[in-house]
Amino acid sequence: MNYMGIDHHKQYSHITLLDEKGEKLKSGRISNLRSELENFLLGIEEVKAVVEAGRSSYTMVDLLDEIGIDVTVAHPKEVKAIAKAKIKIDKRDSWMLAHLLRTDLIPEVYKRSRENRESQRVLRQRAFYVGSITRVKNRIHALLSQQSEDVQEEISRVKNLFGT
Repeated sequence: MNYMGIDHHKQYSHITLLDEKGEKLKSGRISNLRSELENFLLGIEEVKAVVEAGRSSYTMVDLLDEIGIDVTVAHPKEVKAIAKAKIKIDKRDSWMLAHLLRTDLIPEVYKRSRENRESQRVLRQRAFYVGSITRVKNRIHALLSQQSEDVQEEISRVKNLFGT
C-alpha cells in the first residue's frame, strides 16, 4: 500500500507519496487537473490518500474518487495539533499528512456525498437571497417611516407594498 498526502490549494496541490515503510516515492506540485494527477500516479498501484478539509478540498476528493483512490478527509485543526509544525511549508504539510495516514493517526471528518453538498449549496444560496430581499424590504420600511405624515398616510392606503 502507498500513502498520498495532499496539501490542497485552489489552483494547485503539493503531493507526497510514501510507501509502507515511510520512504518517499515521489513528491511534487501539480495543477488540480485530472490529467496531471493521473500523470503523477503513473505506475503507482494501491494508493490511499488524505486531504485536509477546507473550502475547495472536495474538488480534489471528487477527483480522487473518480479515479478510484480511497480518500480520507482530515480535520485541519486536529492534524495541526498532532503535527505541531511551526513552519508551514506545502512540502512538509503533504509529507506529514502522508505519514499520519500511513501510521493511522489521521483525525477524520465525515465525508459528505456529492448530492448532499449540492443540496447544501442550493439551500445556502436560497438563504442568502431571501436574506438580501428581507434586508432591502426592511430598509424601505425604515425610509418610509421617516417621511412626513402626508406620505405615511398615502402609504397606509396601500394594502401590499411589495406585491407579494
